[in-house]
Amino acid sequence: MSTENSHIRSEEFDLEEIYGAESGWVEARSTCDHLPSLCADLLHIPPPDTPCSRCEHPSENWLCLSCKEVLCSRFVNKHMLSHHQETGHSLALSFSDLSVWCFSCEAYLDVQLIRELHPVYEVAHLLKFGERPPFRNLEILQLSSSDVEGSSKS
Repeated sequence: MSTENSHIRSEEFDLEEIYGAESGWVEARSTCDHLPSLCADLLHIPPPDTPCSRCEHPSENWLCLSCKEVLCSRFVNKHMLSHHQETGHSLALSFSDLSVWCFSCEAYLDVQLIRELHPVYEVAHLLKFGERPPFRNLEILQLSSSDVEGSSKS
C-alpha cells in the first residue's frame, strides 16, 4: 500500500507550476489608458500574411493599431518594438495569434472584454481564418436569493 501512495504522490502536480509564471501564463488586462490612440479606421487592415515593412520577414509580424504599419516581433528583428520606441505608438495586434499587446503598459489586452478592440480583432480573424470569431458570452446572470431558493426546490 505504501508503494501505491508514493505512486499517487509522484503524480501530484503543483498547480502554480502548471498555471503560474513558470508556464508562461499571463492575465490579459480588461482596460488600458492607451485605447484612445487606436486608428479611426481599423476595418481596413493589411492581411495577416503581410511581411514586415522594414525587413520583409514573412512571419511573427504585428499590426500597429495606431498607424497600421506591419512590423516584425521582438523574436525576429524587433521592428515593432523599435517602432513603439520611435513613435510612442503603444498598441499592436499579433498576426500570429491575434493577441493585442500594449507596449506602454507592458501587458496583453483582453480583446474579448475591450469593445474598442472588437472591430479590428473581428476583421483580422476573418482575414486569417475566413470566418468571424466566436466571442465569449459576457452577460452575467444576476439571481436574487429567492430565484436560487426556488430553483433548488424543484
